[in-house]
Amino acid sequence: MKYLVLVLMAVSFVFASVDINSADVKELSTIKGIGTKKAEAIVTYRKQHCFKKVDEIVNVKGIGKKFLEKNRKNLKAGSCKK
Repeated sequence: MKYLVLVLMAVSFVFASVDINSADVKELSTIKGIGTKKAEAIVTYRKQHCFKKVDEIVNVKGIGKKFLEKNRKNLKAGSCKK
C-alpha cells in the first residue's frame, strides 16, 4: 500500500506543476535538476522574497536560465504567503 501511494504521488508530480511559493523541500526535490540543497535554497530565498513569477527562480543561487527553460512548464508561482 505504501508503494502504491508513492507511485501515485510520483505520477501526480509528472502531470502537475510545482508551486515554488508553497512547495516543501521534498516536493521541490521531485523537479529534474533540483536536489535537496537547491530545494533548501529555494525555501530559504522564499522566506525573504516571494516569487511573483516563475522567472524569478533564477535569483536563487545555483539555479540558472537553462534550468528554468527546461522546467518552466512544470513550475508555477502561486500566491505569496507572507
